[in-house]
Amino acid sequence: MKWLALGAFVVLSIGCTTTNTVNVIVNDDSIIKYRDKPENQDRFSNLYPGEKKYSQTCTENCYLPNKLIKCDTPAENCTFMGQQSLPELGTGFSVRWIGHASFYVNTQDGTSFLFDPVSKQFDWPVDLAFKLNGGFYRNEPKWLTGRQVKNVDAVLYSHIHYDHFNKSDIDKLGNEIEYFTPLKFASHFPNDGYKINEMAWFASSRLGNTDIHFVPANHFSNRILVPFIYEDNSKTLWGGWILESNHKKLFFAGDTGYSSHFKDIYKKYGDIDVCLLPIASYFSEQNPKWYRYVHMTPEDALTAAQDLHCKVIIPWGFGNNSWKMGDRSTHSPLLRFLKMHKQMKISIPIFILNEGEEQTF
Repeated sequence: MKWLALGAFVVLSIGCTTTNTVNVIVNDDSIIKYRDKPENQDRFSNLYPGEKKYSQTCTENCYLPNKLIKCDTPAENCTFMGQQSLPELGTGFSVRWIGHASFYVNTQDGTSFLFDPVSKQFDWPVDLAFKLNGGFYRNEPKWLTGRQVKNVDAVLYSHIHYDHFNKSDIDKLGNEIEYFTPLKFASHFPNDGYKINEMAWFASSRLGNTDIHFVPANHFSNRILVPFIYEDNSKTLWGGWILESNHKKLFFAGDTGYSSHFKDIYKKYGDIDVCLLPIASYFSEQNPKWYRYVHMTPEDALTAAQDLHCKVIIPWGFGNNSWKMGDRSTHSPLLRFLKMHKQMKISIPIFILNEGEEQTF
């Protein structure tokens, strides 16, 4: 593997012919990893590529009905109805799950962050192509109010896939917000005065009183495929984010499969107070091994939470506003998650948000 040894903190202002301001942030202990083959030297690689071993796999009765989940049809169009005990963490993080991977997070001092905002469908024409190829238009989530959008201080993107990055939402959010992205991301923004911070793994920045850390994920990126002409597989980086405020930490994993990178994150940053972990998009009849490689099963997410020493787990990726990318129903991942949390005897508390709900931890 080709590793780049990066010796000092670097902030580069790239002023080409665009009106955007792009800061490339690389700290002295950051990691940038490219693929082995010479023809792929501009393609990023996972930190731990190759075969994976999983300590837990649900093999039977994975989707038993749960009296805490009320559904219109089995595992479809559901609401979590259970009474929940709120762990006493005192982080000051207020977390609103908008839907799928989108979260609106406020810190104790009132700084507002928006993770992976996608307010409607995939960007056109991909949304239409998805529907014509057996997909569908999802139920759109309840979006932020105009006042909430105006109060957003920063938007953080985990990767460039269409269900996490939507160009039409950039137009709505505007150029007064600060944007934080993985490396090589800025070229996908319109040229209209946006302030974009591209970050390497284990790079850090600061906004107000909050430290922002970009951390690895086990995934990939692509956005364009024109057969025999052009593709952009893994030409932009991917990862997760840690917000650190008043010595408390919130982790948003982004899309990721399970790997040892979670242990690396814990070694560098210590216990994570609030963990926003994906539990869906792992199912495929045609290629189940690959899907699990880049998306955690519910039991993988629970193992990751143990690695991270999470103090509370908030699962996401399932739900009425999802694209049903977990056993092709809205809430089957949550059923499996609740079963495996009990079966694995995980002591870390979980807190289930329905889309649109908000809670302070």
